[in-house]
Amino acid sequence: MTDRSDSQSLFQRLDQRSRDIFREIVEGYLETGEPVGSRTISKSGIALSPASIRNVMADLTELGLLDAPHVSAGRAPTHKGLRVFVDGFLEYGEPSQADKKYIDDRLASAGTNIEAVLGEASDLLSGLAGGAGLVASPARDAPVRHVEFVPLSGGGALCVLVSEDGDVENRMLKVPDGLPSTALIEAGNYLSARVKGRTLSEAANEVREELRSRRAALDAATAALVEAGLAEWGGEAPGRGRSLIVRGRANLLEDAKAAQDLDRVRQLFNELERQQNLLDILDTTREAEGVRLFIGSENRLFPLSGSSVIVAPYIGGTKNVIGALGVIGPTRLNYARVIPMVDYTAKVVGEILSSRRIKDGK
Repeated sequence: MTDRSDSQSLFQRLDQRSRDIFREIVEGYLETGEPVGSRTISKSGIALSPASIRNVMADLTELGLLDAPHVSAGRAPTHKGLRVFVDGFLEYGEPSQADKKYIDDRLASAGTNIEAVLGEASDLLSGLAGGAGLVASPARDAPVRHVEFVPLSGGGALCVLVSEDGDVENRMLKVPDGLPSTALIEAGNYLSARVKGRTLSEAANEVREELRSRRAALDAATAALVEAGLAEWGGEAPGRGRSLIVRGRANLLEDAKAAQDLDRVRQLFNELERQQNLLDILDTTREAEGVRLFIGSENRLFPLSGSSVIVAPYIGGTKNVIGALGVIGPTRLNYARVIPMVDYTAKVVGEILSSRRIKDGK
């Protein structure tokens, strides 16, 4: 992995001629996805012969910044080279006014349902970046007003949690076949009475101790339902009370041109199904301010997938990080455009969630 200080040191070692040629190669690759040859560079306005350009390309390859992907005489940037390019050459500020308006309008169109807002954010990032959009919802641990278990067809139940601030969240639970509706009502009443005005994490240990010591006048099926509700809402379920929204997986297939590329995409798809690992990656945004970029092997979750991950935190009304969002795409993403859009989308989502107007189900 090349950190920022390493990449800046490498950049400083390049003379102006090497920098110009390196930049032409990387920008050409990011635009076309194809290796760039010396003749292409010589036609770009660099006043050097193809032979001199090839000598510089050989030096850049020796430094590990370029590679010859196939039998082509051209060169493409390595993951190390892309990091040097991003840290040394790339300049980015605010998104264009058109992109800002598009993001604002899309998120405003989602209404006041928090899941709809987050889903829209994932979808629009997928479309703008040409990759998969990722959004991790905030962890919820507000004081509880009411808990209810609602029977569903097919043998399941919906655990409905209403917080004191009016938020409503739902979780699907599996229940034993033939469980009577009275057990669902009793489980809801039991939990509501014991957690009202407290967070579930505050009340969970007390409720479990009461169940273990048999002080709760509940039959086995109802007690099991209460335990399932505590596990789902108390942070023991995958995602620790959060959800992960992934949109645009199909975009990742569009850049795959060979069997090897398809194998990498399949590996990436497998990792995308492991929500906890993705949540852990998004959680790295808590360790640093602003946008974080992982290129190829820098990303410990998909080191062999040839992908880049751009993530940013979104901030709640208390100025704390409450969630994260970002994109996964090929390493030839348009970083100058995508990084500001991820950053801006995170800011808008944070502002929306900070307003008291967001209420689930309203």
